[in-house]
Amino acid sequence: MDLIACLQIAWRSLLLNKMRSFLTMLGVIIGVGAVITMVSLSQGASAGITDRIASMGSNLLIVTSGGGFGPVRGATSTTQLTMDDVAAISDLPLIQHVAPESSTQATLSVGSLTWTAPVSGTVPALQDIKDWPTRLGGFITDEDLAQGSLVAVIGQTVVDNLYTGAQSPVGSQLQINGLNYTVIGVLTSRGAEGSGSDQDNSVYIPITTAQQRLLGSAAVRTINIQAVNTESLDPLKNAVTTLLRQRHRLADSAEDDFMIQDMAQVLSTIEDTTRIFTFLLGGIAAVSLLVGGIGIMNIMLVSVTERTREIGVRMAVGATPRAIMTQFLIEALLLCIWGGIIGVLLGWGGSSLLGTLADLQIKLSPWLIAVALGFSLMVGLFFGYYPASKAARSNPIEALRFE
Repeated sequence: MDLIACLQIAWRSLLLNKMRSFLTMLGVIIGVGAVITMVSLSQGASAGITDRIASMGSNLLIVTSGGGFGPVRGATSTTQLTMDDVAAISDLPLIQHVAPESSTQATLSVGSLTWTAPVSGTVPALQDIKDWPTRLGGFITDEDLAQGSLVAVIGQTVVDNLYTGAQSPVGSQLQINGLNYTVIGVLTSRGAEGSGSDQDNSVYIPITTAQQRLLGSAAVRTINIQAVNTESLDPLKNAVTTLLRQRHRLADSAEDDFMIQDMAQVLSTIEDTTRIFTFLLGGIAAVSLLVGGIGIMNIMLVSVTERTREIGVRMAVGATPRAIMTQFLIEALLLCIWGGIIGVLLGWGGSSLLGTLADLQIKLSPWLIAVALGFSLMVGLFFGYYPASKAARSNPIEALRFE
């Protein structure tokens, strides 16, 4: 009964001083709202980046010449990757698909409209490696490779900028650096990749065509290798390294003239980095909660002073110091509970608004809400203890004399 009575008295006291109660909660509201907003946006951004990288395949090795990553223009290495290297790698065990790729920026035009996009020469297996279906038409075929066909598969950004109205891209003529190519397919939209570049701003043509008509070189800039599973990546990486060193006749003391990127490691590194970044943002936002706790303590101390006579009256009619302390602790906890709930709603609304305005993904997980509310309760308990203990130590006779 003492606990219920303390709760009723604390609740009545807060209702009688609504404005002061709200101002006391303000620090907690802002603190919890900041934690929810910053962490949910950070988690959303992290999830978006990892999803885009994972969509490329976590069981993927990317080999580039000269130690670069991704399509390299004007590689400086004296020994380039070749189609013979690709064929040799294809014979290794633990491999599911191998796809060479050579890219360059090119000017595209359809009628009077022009656009600039990366054009990549590749093989049919690249579609399986990237798991990237076409929404219209098809992809490059082995026959296109053998014949060096002037065909192209384009991304949605290229479609948006070169094709208007109801015009279908499939079957149309697309000029790439002034040479006509027949569009045979349109890829599904994928948006930005992990690095932020637009995956849909892409054109794919047969690598034989690219080497003869666009690049003027038989060198391969990138070799995409898909392992049978993630567990095979390390032994496959070692096998590819040994094979290429042998084929390029590198001495034991010489450095590799190529670079192999393990996408599983890249994904793991990004996840670790974004996790640290999330904790950092959450910690910075939590500082405002501590500031709000200090505000609660100060206002509660003022409240104890103003209600000294009330405390004396309660003690005179039989209230114990423990009951007085419980009452003021409950007041502090109620302030933090309501402040935390309002802060969660404010944070959810703020993060949703920012996500919509900035076109960012948000991720509001239940554990984040639980941690934010739990931390706000700890703040209330910690900073409410001193004012409550001060009230409990009041001398009832002196308290009754207080004016």
